[in-house]
Amino acid sequence: MPPPLPPTATSAQVTATLPRPSETPAITPTRLPSSTLPPPTPNPPAPAEAELVGAGDIAVCAGNDTATSGAAITAGLLAGFPQAAIFTAGDSSNEQATFAQYQDCFSPTWGAYKARIHPAAGNHDYVQPNAASYFQYFGAAAGDPAKGYYSFELGAWHILVINSNCKDIGGCEAGSPQYDWVKQDLAAHPALCSLAIWHAPMFSSGLHGNDLEMLATWKALYNAGAELVLSGHDHEYERFAQLNPLDNLDEAYGMRQFVVGTGGAPLRTTQGYRTSHSQALIENVHGVLDLKLHPGNYDWQFISESGKSETDSGSAVCHDPPPGS
Repeated sequence: MPPPLPPTATSAQVTATLPRPSETPAITPTRLPSSTLPPPTPNPPAPAEAELVGAGDIAVCAGNDTATSGAAITAGLLAGFPQAAIFTAGDSSNEQATFAQYQDCFSPTWGAYKARIHPAAGNHDYVQPNAASYFQYFGAAAGDPAKGYYSFELGAWHILVINSNCKDIGGCEAGSPQYDWVKQDLAAHPALCSLAIWHAPMFSSGLHGNDLEMLATWKALYNAGAELVLSGHDHEYERFAQLNPLDNLDEAYGMRQFVVGTGGAPLRTTQGYRTSHSQALIENVHGVLDLKLHPGNYDWQFISESGKSETDSGSAVCHDPPPGS
């Protein structure tokens, strides 16, 4: 029982003299060293979106004012894709491929985007022995000058640039140096989505027709589950159905080929001929192919030169390799 209060005690004094059983001492929290704190949970990476745009058969000096040439027209289209990677599907110089022709006709047009270009070699690029001017102009971006083939990553996609000038690099058949490299490269980069770029198409309705010299390479890509092949050589735009190496329709595992020989050189027609499984054909129009490469799928669109309305577009998903490959 508490002692009696003095007669003069105030209410404040009463409060001060009464015990407060519920009161607990203040506790000062202990801070852990930052090194012992668990790391923050990282945000998941953003999807690897990418874009690839380009064409083959590009610059011609003879009889053309560079400012109004076909190469200048298609270079103007590239300006609409400031973030995209750029491919050339061979014959960047569509004449004798001298260094002067690269400098005088390719450089003022597509050369404005040289830092973003992934070039492939064409037959005109090899008019000069060992494609010397081509490799001099593009430098390390064109790969080893003794090979002219290489690969790179773009977003979630793996991309192989292959040399279809087979006689100049020791062949393209099974067991050739390039074929062995293709197999090894695909095994080392087992991406869900992959594509290849080379100059002379396996399938074409154009002047040069089908080029079976690339059959072994097509088989290797097909067996690895690749999606696309981008080519030039014939001076028109053509899209094929998804095909297996036997030129048979294969919507489950086949590869889709684009012929995009529309980069600026004089255009040709197929004279009314269409080879099997040709799904789209655009003639007498310069333009570029735009590929939006998403993780697991892609969109394509052919972009015509200004003043022309011809186009082709679509979408598809990536697929696994065929069973047993």
